[in-house]
Amino acid sequence: MYYHHLGKIPRKRHTQFRKTDGSLYYEELFSTEGFSDNSSLLYHLHPPTEIVKVEDAYSVAPRIVSTGQLKHRSLIGFNIAPKADFLESRIPVLVNNDCQIQLAAPQQSLRNYFYKNADADEMLFVHKGTGTLRTMYGNIPFEYGDYLVIPRGTIYQIDFDTTDNRLFIVESYHPIEFPKRYVNKQGQLLEHAPFCERDFKVPMQLETHDEKGEFLIKVKKQQQIYPYYYRWHPFGVVGWDGCNYPFALSIHDFEPITGRVHQPPPVHQTFDTRAFVVCSFVPRLYDYHPLAIPAPYYHSNIDSDEVLYYVDGDFMSRKHVEKGQITLHPGGVPHGPHPGTIEKSIGAKETYELAVMVDTFKPLFLTQEALAIEDPDYFKSWLP
Repeated sequence: MYYHHLGKIPRKRHTQFRKTDGSLYYEELFSTEGFSDNSSLLYHLHPPTEIVKVEDAYSVAPRIVSTGQLKHRSLIGFNIAPKADFLESRIPVLVNNDCQIQLAAPQQSLRNYFYKNADADEMLFVHKGTGTLRTMYGNIPFEYGDYLVIPRGTIYQIDFDTTDNRLFIVESYHPIEFPKRYVNKQGQLLEHAPFCERDFKVPMQLETHDEKGEFLIKVKKQQQIYPYYYRWHPFGVVGWDGCNYPFALSIHDFEPITGRVHQPPPVHQTFDTRAFVVCSFVPRLYDYHPLAIPAPYYHSNIDSDEVLYYVDGDFMSRKHVEKGQITLHPGGVPHGPHPGTIEKSIGAKETYELAVMVDTFKPLFLTQEALAIEDPDYFKSWLP
């Protein structure tokens, strides 16, 4: 992300920064990949290291049912049952050593404890619900269609406005970044990028709590949750600056790239990692060559698994798609439009589809929870 700052900070980093009583604020470097990538400097009222109690860890490892599969799958995502607690509501359905894809339907705000994922960057796509992401960096309001990108190690809570919430979540063990072709060497988004800095929602309201007690932070590390109790409120930050912080980007602000003939999926790319990409399929005009076929051609994604999460609208290449449905097309076998959709697309002027795609470079494994919501006959859906 680009440089941003909030609150009070000293003129130079790593120098004395004192309170009105003469005591020092406590500086913390928050960085990715050691000291070699994006970082921010946070200034705390109290040391962020004072732990008063640690409880026993418990496992949240996904229950994988198979270490290999080569079958088209479809999961009915809204069949994941709502749960009150935010962490308990997060259900892994597709996983590998690079990422976890989860579904969640939390009914209550996360307010009675704090959460920190020390393993992974998180991308929370808001399918249903509105509210506020509250972090040590400040607050970000969110709504339907927002991607919430939360760097690993960020301490946060979430306020939901209602009990009817649906999230599509990707945990990435590699930093979530923008595609390199979208940015110049200084990090500015280029003119051909499908979104720009004006589209981002960044932390704007900094909460500074000077509170002493026992504040529970549930820390995720290596598929375990570690309950840590800290002496000081984790939102005791008076100011910060840098390029490593959470932000939101709405899928509705993604500006589609179109052409005379069908454009390949990379034109829909939104985020990039070393192990997978995220794409946004949004309402757009169809191809305008006089003989164009707007529906995608059949393709063999030999080197990647393709996951599509259907959000809204009428997806032009699929039949019988419902909101919250997930399809998995594994690398190694071809896939493409359902029967009849190619001819149906000819002459059409636009599409109103809305979907999120995750293409992983290594195979994904299904969990027990995924099998419980699977449509077992999906692989037959290409039969006439």
